[in-house]
Amino acid sequence: MSTNKKKAKNLQKIKDFIADNKFAIIFTVLVVLFLSGMIWLSNLQKIDLSNIDISKEISSSKNSGDISEHVYHKNNSKVTLVEYGDFQCPGCKTAASRVKSIAEEYKDKVNVIFRNFPLVTIHPNALAAASVAEAAGLQGKYWEMHDLLYDKQDEWTASTASERMEYFTEYAKELNLNIDQFKKDIESDKVKAKIKFDQAVGSKAKVTGTPSFKLNGKDLSSDIWGDDAKLKSALDEAIKNQK
Repeated sequence: MSTNKKKAKNLQKIKDFIADNKFAIIFTVLVVLFLSGMIWLSNLQKIDLSNIDISKEISSSKNSGDISEHVYHKNNSKVTLVEYGDFQCPGCKTAASRVKSIAEEYKDKVNVIFRNFPLVTIHPNALAAASVAEAAGLQGKYWEMHDLLYDKQDEWTASTASERMEYFTEYAKELNLNIDQFKKDIESDKVKAKIKFDQAVGSKAKVTGTPSFKLNGKDLSSDIWGDDAKLKSALDEAIKNQK
């Protein structure tokens, strides 16, 4: 039998196996995703946030890998807009330019914070992307990498682990990062701690999807954050009422 015929025969066997066992395969995948989610949730619950006001900027600590919060144009305002985002989330990509524009317009009036909330059970590359942004942040280029990941989301979102690293390394080169240090930091305990901490904060804030926005700790519905006029109105009201 020729090599091509053998390959065709083996391929047909695989197709037949999948066809005969598709429900079992789907069930197994769902179980794996469920267990992964339970393990993820269990790990988050180990972080003590009982004395932390998550509606405001949170000081860095050992729990957050001693990495500070990511705040656009930090100021003394008592108004805080927090986004819980996932770099692989299409909705977050759509929201990114709007958030940046708002942050620029209100840079002296509102603290705009981005917190990692990768939806690990449905976005397999989101956690890696969050690690990449944090690693860039350790070299002073967090927001630049944040923007690149969203701008080029279509390039890496469906890639394999090895493929995505090639993309991420190219982005790091664009930002003139020290590549060796960048790769070490991606896998570092402090970066892992920062992302895990953000996820725990998001869990406490009852975040279930992304993007999710909180204005002084209160939920902003998508019809507000998705509409510039309504979002500005909500911010203006919060600024007027700040104490």
